[in-house]
Amino acid sequence: MLASLLTTSDVLGTGWFAADAAHVKPGSTIVVVGDGAVGLLGVLSAKQMGAERIISMSRHEARQELARAFGATDIVAERGDDGVARIRDMTKGIGADSVLECVGTNESMMQAIRSTRPGGHVSFVGVPHGVELAGEELFFSHVHLHGGPAPVRRYLPRLIQLVFDGAIDPGKVFDLTLPLEQVAEGYRAMDERRAIKALLQP
Repeated sequence: MLASLLTTSDVLGTGWFAADAAHVKPGSTIVVVGDGAVGLLGVLSAKQMGAERIISMSRHEARQELARAFGATDIVAERGDDGVARIRDMTKGIGADSVLECVGTNESMMQAIRSTRPGGHVSFVGVPHGVELAGEELFFSHVHLHGGPAPVRRYLPRLIQLVFDGAIDPGKVFDLTLPLEQVAEGYRAMDERRAIKALLQP
């Protein structure tokens, strides 16, 4: 339970904010762009909020398996324009009700916006780097954007209770445990995508 409680202070709170900011509702179709710890816990959060169809965009088998364990109903490996076309095809040309952007690149942001139906919601919790939004495209897309640093403290009581009740097991995102003195290796493993999230022990 310790690992799951640890996620509530960081990646789970951020994933939950991503789902909340994207207005995930019961019965909705949602897409999660990004298969890191935040994206995977965005999948888990959307499931808890009642999303009916949860599409995880991932190219990595181990992360795909975890996404499915957390509630993903579909996996899409394509990215960029191909990823958008796949989402449009899966939603009968309409687009998703909500899209959680959990990466922060220009490509991932454009993919998120273009995968969303008119009137739908995009959240962005990946810190933007190199992101440039075209005002005219946004104007005609009718897509709502909401993002920023996650207000994790707002969600803590509920998330802690969900862990205590055994309703969720977000600690599964920790797939590497290292002693504190090997913190650099933990960051290296995550950067090289050899690990989803590293857990450091004193």
